[in-house]
Amino acid sequence: MNLEEVGSVFAASSAHPATVNQPEANEWGEALQRGTAPGGSAPDDSLLDAYSRAVTGAVERVSPSLVNIEVHQSTGRSRSGEERERRGGGSGFVFTPDGLILTNSHVVHDARRIEVTLADGRRMPATAIGDDPASDLAVIRIDQAPVDEPGLTAAALGDSQQLRVGQLVVALGSPYGFQSTVTAGVVSALGRSLRSYSGRLIDDVIQTDAALNPGNSGGPLVDSAGRVVGVNTATILPAQGICFAIGINTAKFVASRLLRDGRIRRSYIGVSAQTVPVHRRVVRFYDLPKESGALVLSVEDNSPAKRAGLRDGDIIVALEGKPVAGVDDLHRVLTDVRVGVSSTLTVLRLTEKLELKIVPEETAN
Repeated sequence: MNLEEVGSVFAASSAHPATVNQPEANEWGEALQRGTAPGGSAPDDSLLDAYSRAVTGAVERVSPSLVNIEVHQSTGRSRSGEERERRGGGSGFVFTPDGLILTNSHVVHDARRIEVTLADGRRMPATAIGDDPASDLAVIRIDQAPVDEPGLTAAALGDSQQLRVGQLVVALGSPYGFQSTVTAGVVSALGRSLRSYSGRLIDDVIQTDAALNPGNSGGPLVDSAGRVVGVNTATILPAQGICFAIGINTAKFVASRLLRDGRIRRSYIGVSAQTVPVHRRVVRFYDLPKESGALVLSVEDNSPAKRAGLRDGDIIVALEGKPVAGVDDLHRVLTDVRVGVSSTLTVLRLTEKLELKIVPEETAN
């Protein structure tokens, strides 16, 4: 086809445009003028409604369990001898009908007095049952409420192991007394590790882009069904959309131990250490599973490590057969199960591999 033929075809198509279903075109034109699609539904209305229903439904299920926590902490005494107080606070949620509340350790740690404000506006004193700075979780209990007052609504707890990346989640909080502040987002990543205020690593942390504002700490992270799947704990301030929540499965374990013992029992061996690489020749010679270990910087007097014969400069590479690639691994394996139990500590002393018998003791809280 030459240029003249192309021009004639184009002219013919312009003179005789394609026929259009006129009633259907009129219907869409009128609908767009009204701001709706044919049939009365707005463009993407069903999609937006489904998302909105998921978020609002989750909020309606969980918000009655949401509480604002106000904490009074002692900051010493003034020159005149008067005791000075500092106020702080955060969020939390009721997880049992008898008034047990789950929140963050950094919200209630060292609190002299705790007051909670319920979703219906009632204000009640509360008492700390226990807190665990290593996991940044705490359990408090509402003091006995008057018999004639309505009961408490407990939030439904989900399973954080069932979460998937990309899943819709809703973060709730009650910052500074603003009732039921809500942000929505998705699960950005799973299995993150977060450094707690005590220096230990918190494992299996949920990363989400649901914004966490100051005062939202301790609030619930819920799925679209309104089940609590995490406890909001931290945000990276310089970054946008990077927030973290502790998995509810970890929270269940910690809460059960706090209710039973008032604390989390962890073992220690009495060393100061840092993570260092192990020479590749040594790794290959002893067929070590990891290429790093925990270098012992100092050994405490009258400690399990001292009694076991551990020395400065030793590199810990395993405890009871479990590889230790650094200080964080050493923290993980020193659980309450090891308290008072004789265990085998594998260390490298210069180029020699030694196995020492050690009996870890309970960490003093």
